[in-house]
Amino acid sequence: MKELKVETKLVVFDSINELNKQEQEWMLKAIEARKKAYAPYSNFQVGAALVLDNQVVLEGSNQENAAYPSGLCAERVVIFYAGANYPTNKVQKMFISASSMEKESVTPIPPCGACRQSIAEYEIKQDLNIEIYFMGAKGAVYKSHSLKNLLPFLFDKANL
Repeated sequence: MKELKVETKLVVFDSINELNKQEQEWMLKAIEARKKAYAPYSNFQVGAALVLDNQVVLEGSNQENAAYPSGLCAERVVIFYAGANYPTNKVQKMFISASSMEKESVTPIPPCGACRQSIAEYEIKQDLNIEIYFMGAKGAVYKSHSLKNLLPFLFDKANL
């Protein structure tokens, strides 16, 4: 038997103000998208902004449904939209802001497992890392240089 050690490296910014001006604008788009979320059941809002290689910026927010599995997270809303409408463009960056409507979240909140798997599909398909920036409603921002930092044991077509 041997032990396998897996490490994750993230860049930590104390606040959105430490991002460069362009990144601040993109994170503000994610924050604005979060405010448009439809979350009457969980009271948890998520917004995402996606930057494509042609510099088009797309936005999405979580959309809930009384039949919970029928809803969709912000990250998947925006990345599936990109795949459907910009199939030849590559995703470069994703910015995410998430917070409860009942208490303001100040801890960075990463994508859920289903979203990580969906983002992984695009990162593998395009053979290009997707930088992921995530935060709560305010406070610190975490940056991952690749989805692989957030989901180190990817399940992909090589496993099929």
